[in-house]
Amino acid sequence: MTEQIYNSDAYQKEIQSEIIDIGEDYLILDKTIFFPGGGGQPNDLGHLSFNNERFEVVKVKWQDGQITHFIDNNECKKFSIGDSVNCVIDWERRHKLMRTHTSLHILCGVIWRDYKASVTGGNMEPLKGRMDFEFPSLSAELTKEIEEKINLEVQKDRKISVDFLPRKEAFEIPDLIRTKVNLLPESLKIIRTINIEGLDLQADGGTHVSSTIEVGYISITGHESKGKINKRIRIQVLDSKNI
Repeated sequence: MTEQIYNSDAYQKEIQSEIIDIGEDYLILDKTIFFPGGGGQPNDLGHLSFNNERFEVVKVKWQDGQITHFIDNNECKKFSIGDSVNCVIDWERRHKLMRTHTSLHILCGVIWRDYKASVTGGNMEPLKGRMDFEFPSLSAELTKEIEEKINLEVQKDRKISVDFLPRKEAFEIPDLIRTKVNLLPESLKIIRTINIEGLDLQADGGTHVSSTIEVGYISITGHESKGKINKRIRIQVLDSKNI
């Protein structure tokens, strides 16, 4: 099983890894900093270096219980099991996704705290995202109010931490699961949590910044109805309010 470095250290940009298996167009490594995607967050991109050559990592995903790193141009024949490769993620893209993912947790935390609305869906790309909530109605006035509240939380510079808890202990935490349906499989015995100190504590598998202040500014760019009680909020993450 590949050691998932990104789970405990989202700021690791480069590591040396050993190839433990090779497919037709993918490699499996003993450890990785590449996030394979999940929970609405896209997978990382980047490259591997080996024998003075650079190999683009064009996709990373879970496949048959393994994290697979897909290499451009089917160049896996150049590798052998046991080879040591230098792994580098596209840090600019990753950091944008970290800011975006944390922004969505801030949004979720405020809406749960102040309006008790459950999450019914969500997705993101670098610096843009959307989240669906169980709201009976959502107006322009309310979204303006929410935008003010979430950016107050950003400016509070709340620390963000990762923890790993046994399933039984994790599920004793009130409101750990914010989605309308519990999406955590029964086979998952250790639950990873993301804690925005004093605001939001959720089970989560993605990458996040270490403090809310690192997000920048969260702009609500739109809202729409997706059904009788499902309302969608769209956000854009900016460096500052004036951009």
